[in-house]
Amino acid sequence: MLWLKRIAKIISVLVLSLVFFLGLMYRADIPSEELVEKYSTPQSHFIEVDGLNVHVRFMGEGDPIFLLHGSFSSLHTWDVWQKELSPYFMTISLDFPGHGLTGPDELKRYSIEDYSHLVQRIAEKLSIEKFHLAGNSMGGAVALEIATSRPDKVLSLNLIDASGAPQRAQRTVSTGDSTQTTSRPLIFRVAENPVFSKILLKCTPKFLFAKNLQEVYGDKSKVNEAAVDRYYELMLMQGNRKATLDRLSQSRRKEFDFSRLTMPTLILWGEKDSWISVSNAYSFESAILGSNLVIFPEAGHVPMEEIPTESVSEYLSFLGVEVRKNYLDPSKQLVYAD
Repeated sequence: MLWLKRIAKIISVLVLSLVFFLGLMYRADIPSEELVEKYSTPQSHFIEVDGLNVHVRFMGEGDPIFLLHGSFSSLHTWDVWQKELSPYFMTISLDFPGHGLTGPDELKRYSIEDYSHLVQRIAEKLSIEKFHLAGNSMGGAVALEIATSRPDKVLSLNLIDASGAPQRAQRTVSTGDSTQTTSRPLIFRVAENPVFSKILLKCTPKFLFAKNLQEVYGDKSKVNEAAVDRYYELMLMQGNRKATLDRLSQSRRKEFDFSRLTMPTLILWGEKDSWISVSNAYSFESAILGSNLVIFPEAGHVPMEEIPTESVSEYLSFLGVEVRKNYLDPSKQLVYAD
């Protein structure tokens, strides 16, 4: 009987420790007003679209470019890109429902098709007939949905470490002297687990988001505390955690008709992407006739954040803006190519 009492005591200690740990991890929702004040900018606007109050940021003038972020992200992922593109184009970034300052959708419209419809509805409200598209990760799949369903609307397509490749990528790929193995990212596995997902609704550890950022960067030393805080706090915005779980519970696999992609297409990829293997980049290149592929050897899943000036210079060149080689110099100048 003594050993049963010892086992019961051990179990009690473990349960109490777990409860104590979860208590430490408990995080209440952050009121949307507080985060709007902190993370909106002078270029921020909130546009009502089909019952949603969508956070949109406009910068610049000229031909319009929609910048579409990935899962767990926000329009802030395009901060540097918008600044560098805006002297030449009208840039439009937005927080998809369930992300950033847009917040949750009561109707749970979180699919790739829902997001693509939202972008097109914003274009209609702004009286934009045609536009360029640039999308990262999930945002790349949204861009593909728009480009394949309404190719007449799309001036050009830019896929950046995008989901939606035409064939399942190999889980292990060779990257020079090393071997890169990809697996389902931890944050997805936690959010999709029926037990942990319930805990995640109220007990959301910050270290999970720090690890998430370290996974998507090729160079982990570039991850800074401000970025971790932003990702974490925007996830804690009222309703966003529940929206994330609702979104991940929906079917996500989407097949595209790549024969409809006749517009100029640029594919940008970080070779050290551990979320979506670089083999997907070559699949896209093969599927999209005439596409241009650029691989960044040292970058990960979000080159527009990790190496923003290098990656945006490739996009500018693709769009007809020639970038000088000393682009990183503060005195850089950009001129239109002949």
